[in-house]
Amino acid sequence: MTEQGSSLPARRTRWVLPALLVVVWLAVGGIGGPFAGKLSEVAKNDNAAFLPRSAEATQVQDEQKAFVPRPTLPATVVAERGSGLSAADRAYLGSLPAHLAKVPGVAAPLAPPTFSEDREAARLAVPVDAAGNPAKIVKSVREQLASAPGGLTVLVTGPGGQVADLVSAFGGIDGVLLIVAGAVVALILLVVYRSPLLPVLVLVSAVFALALASLVVYLLADHGVLALNGQSQGILSILVFGAATDYALLLVARFREQLRDTPGRFEAMRLAWRATLAPVAASAGTVVLGVLCLLFSDLNSNKGLGPVAAIGIGAALLASTTFLPAVLVLFGRAVFWPFRPRHGSPHPETSGMWGRIARAVGARPRAIWVLSALVLVAGAAFLPQLKASGTAQSDVFLAKVDSVTGQQVLGRHFPAGTAAPAVIVANAAEAGPVAEAARVPGVATVVPLTGPDQRPLQVGGRVELLAILTAPADSEDAVATVGRMRDAVHAVPAAEAKVGGQTAIQLDTQETSKRDRALIIPIVLLVIFAVLALLLRALLAPLLLIATVVLSFAATMGVSALVFNHLLGFPGADPVVPLFGFVFLVALGIDYNIFLMTRVREETKRRGTRDGTLHGLAVTGGVITSAGVVLAATFSALAVIPILFLAQIAFIVAFGVLLDTLLVRSLLVPALTVDLGSRIWWPARLDRRVG
Repeated sequence: MTEQGSSLPARRTRWVLPALLVVVWLAVGGIGGPFAGKLSEVAKNDNAAFLPRSAEATQVQDEQKAFVPRPTLPATVVAERGSGLSAADRAYLGSLPAHLAKVPGVAAPLAPPTFSEDREAARLAVPVDAAGNPAKIVKSVREQLASAPGGLTVLVTGPGGQVADLVSAFGGIDGVLLIVAGAVVALILLVVYRSPLLPVLVLVSAVFALALASLVVYLLADHGVLALNGQSQGILSILVFGAATDYALLLVARFREQLRDTPGRFEAMRLAWRATLAPVAASAGTVVLGVLCLLFSDLNSNKGLGPVAAIGIGAALLASTTFLPAVLVLFGRAVFWPFRPRHGSPHPETSGMWGRIARAVGARPRAIWVLSALVLVAGAAFLPQLKASGTAQSDVFLAKVDSVTGQQVLGRHFPAGTAAPAVIVANAAEAGPVAEAARVPGVATVVPLTGPDQRPLQVGGRVELLAILTAPADSEDAVATVGRMRDAVHAVPAAEAKVGGQTAIQLDTQETSKRDRALIIPIVLLVIFAVLALLLRALLAPLLLIATVVLSFAATMGVSALVFNHLLGFPGADPVVPLFGFVFLVALGIDYNIFLMTRVREETKRRGTRDGTLHGLAVTGGVITSAGVVLAATFSALAVIPILFLAQIAFIVAFGVLLDTLLVRSLLVPALTVDLGSRIWWPARLDRRVG
């Protein structure tokens, strides 16, 4: 029975469920929406909080609690006047210890400032309460320094200054990303569908998904169930927006297709929803399982990103399969105004550009897939140029910040590592040999931590030594020095010496990231292969799909190396960048192959492998390409946050998604499928039955 001919009670009943779903999601948006702006309140941006308990730097931190019961984060006030410090400058700087000690969260008393030999600069150690809110404390310190004499440069640097600058860089991240991502998505949807109403509904669906995800993530982070930092927070917003829009595009395209074949909107939505649920759920499930592989990481920041991203994808799936179909069916054909699809009208997909591409693939499949593969191999050839062994913490900022400028000032007048010395804990009986061994190249001096009587402090037979480095504490030179220092002090018999501090935290973070990369990448590949094998009920097709995506990832990283090194002049990348790039690109890249191959499998049962592949490419080409462009554009929005890691992830994912969408899924995969024929479904026999 058609919609027009159904009974009045039945027609009224059909409206109940969609209307109820819309009301429920309005409530979800109203409750969860405010939490999107509160995520920064439960985010932590201190690397020390992310290391495993087994890391040497973490063990040193635990021992330090016996020497300093309340943990502190070192910050350094550095002052400079190029013509030399005046008497007024010295008087002002001499008054700072008493003045800053009154700032809540500053560990008093403060030692007097130290003046440089060239008489142009001074430094003052300002330990801040690490258990409180270091960023807020440093902000208060900076506000107190606003009364410095004219012409005197006064800055806060060191780990405390860096944390404050990171928090500032991530401040308002959700609002900025939402505005940029929303504007980009709206523009693309307007171009694709030429409808003023449809982009609004899709964006509302994405906003509701983000509201739900933000609510869940906030509650879990607030109760200590997962670790959230600024990077995960930014990725959550982009991932939800991109995924929700991708899933929406697939549903909208199938709904519009069914409206041409079905007179009633409810029946058209039922058919469209059933046809898209499997590929969308499989796509979401693949991404969820892929990002959850980050739980195998030893870094709490990576472990936190796994469930955060999974929650975002789950929320996007839920909104796209409940709220969006409900609101679409309530509006019906009007949602596509002024280009409403009429019942019985022709399908434009097979006769347009994608129809021509499908015919070209069918004419010369082997030449197309070989040429496509060679293009990817050419890009992958530059992969060895990728510098991903780590960068200085100061290099993570792409905009000018006080902590970086202050470190430069400090390095001009004092040993550059003064702001954050390396920390050595050892048995007191071996303190002398350990101090001597610690004086490796790159160490300016080694001094013991003293008590109120100015004698070396001993606690439980252990002592703490401070090693001042000649290089900035966050630099790769300092990291190398700490590595040499560890080898040297570990070799002292019976000393049980360990090296910690901010530089050691950076070293342990880099080493842990490299270990994670070697472990997690194979696990992701195995998980995705299992999902594809179950979805396609084949073994050869999943292997080929994964191979194409891995080749695409290698090409993406090769091109990224060229762009980062020669075009953008980046100093390098953190070891976690290739890992995050792999997880997102492989999981998201497989998405588009899932969208294509599930439709190809559906059409193969009716048309055969060759014709089914070409028809599947023709009817899905436009929507999948649009989805890829939307996802690439939304990830590009991460570049508005002036952080090196996010800028690199933005380029890698955006470029990689476009490469997957425009080359791998459009040419390489369909050409391979046509060339292999029914063998692609091995060991199943899926081809059309004749007779």
